Amino acid sequence: MDDFDVLIVGGGPAGSTCAWRLGRLGLRVALVDAKQFPRDKVCAGWITPQILAELEIDPADYAAGGRVIQPIRGFEVSLAGGKSARVTYPEAVSWGILRCEFDAFLLERCGARLVLGEPLRGLSRIAGDWTANGRLRARVLVGAGGHFCPVARQLGGDARDSEPVIAAQEVEFHLDPEQARACPVSPEIPELFFERDLRGYAWLVRKGPVLNVGIGRQDTHDLSGHAAEFLARCESLGKLPPRMPPRRHGHAYVLYGQTRRPLAGDRFVLIGDSAGLAWPQSGEGIRPAVESGLLAAEAIAAKDLASYSRAMEERFGARAGRTGPGLSDFVPRAIRPWVAEKLLARRAFARRVVVDGWFLHRDQEPV
Repeated sequence: MDDFDVLIVGGGPAGSTCAWRLGRLGLRVALVDAKQFPRDKVCAGWITPQILAELEIDPADYAAGGRVIQPIRGFEVSLAGGKSARVTYPEAVSWGILRCEFDAFLLERCGARLVLGEPLRGLSRIAGDWTANGRLRARVLVGAGGHFCPVARQLGGDARDSEPVIAAQEVEFHLDPEQARACPVSPEIPELFFERDLRGYAWLVRKGPVLNVGIGRQDTHDLSGHAAEFLARCESLGKLPPRMPPRRHGHAYVLYGQTRRPLAGDRFVLIGDSAGLAWPQSGEGIRPAVESGLLAAEAIAAKDLASYSRAMEERFGARAGRTGPGLSDFVPRAIRPWVAEKLLARRAFARRVVVDGWFLHRDQEPV
């Protein structure tokens, strides 16, 4: 039996960040993930300056390792089929990354004992400590395995039964030279298309030699149909390169404030998507994952797991109900599409509300 202070299940940004911070605080950490890294992880994938500050990453150093880190200096925003507003900045306000590279980088430097390619097959308690797979023992358990995290499934009770799930489908692929020449999507200006029923949005994000095309919706009914419709619209507008792969990847997550999954309990915490922490307005989950990992590590080191729940609510707002208004909250339902089309075409609204507020949270300092 190998003994540790903390056992983390899940090697994504939440788990690796938590392990990295715990190691700096002097704790012995083991991290288990069912996958080998680098592993395929399709994601629109952009990170803000606050994330870089929290993780102490210099973009130039990161790029020096041959990794993609695409400066983003604006966004183009519209209601699907309507006039768009292009918001630009003199400096980079985000960086596009490939999750297969980014996640592997964070995991490699986290300092934990890595147990990769091994699913969590068994979890039990012995004298208060957690035992995983019959050979790893730790005082504290961290669930960081994403939406379908086995720790959340085992310790979260029936919290998952009634939570509204966001579902997404996307395609990510490398552009060959011909496709790159034909692709009109600017690497520095991702494009965001809100659905006309305001139940989700789609995107075109070009990260160096890679294009990511996807859609996420609160209403999961006929997601494939909505995705096919969006791709057909993009193709008719000449936004997609020839020979784009037809296979789409799907994933699911829960927005902050829309689940009863516990943040902490008897010697365990949940972080990242395993706790349902994606931003309510944008569905973005990387920054909440990173920040929950940092805050959980501080609480574990202080031996006060309840302080993690308090810190999260202080940071993100009360978990009871959705936090912060979305586009559908501004106007009556009957005229929402018409008003939304007008608002999203206004550069001031697109900048201050959509980009600065909902997507980048530029007014919120790093943890």
